[in-house]
Amino acid sequence: MNITVRYFAALREALGPQETVTLPAATTLGALRDHLIASSPRHAEALRRGRALRCALNRTLAGEDAMLEDGAEVAFFPPVTGG
Repeated sequence: MNITVRYFAALREALGPQETVTLPAATTLGALRDHLIASSPRHAEALRRGRALRCALNRTLAGEDAMLEDGAEVAFFPPVTGG
């Protein structure tokens, strides 16, 4: 399945505005984060475990246990962002 991943604030500066990721079916938001962390050193630093990040799935805040569907849009952003 194909997922659009969008980044905001400092994550956008480190990783760019967005990317498309192909994942197997029955994948969670947490598994997506782990996949991205393993994909490059830049991703590993920006999305590392222990760093406070918020996640949104299809423009609604979601936990890392949320299941992804083909065509979903995921956003990662720090807990506090500017306008």
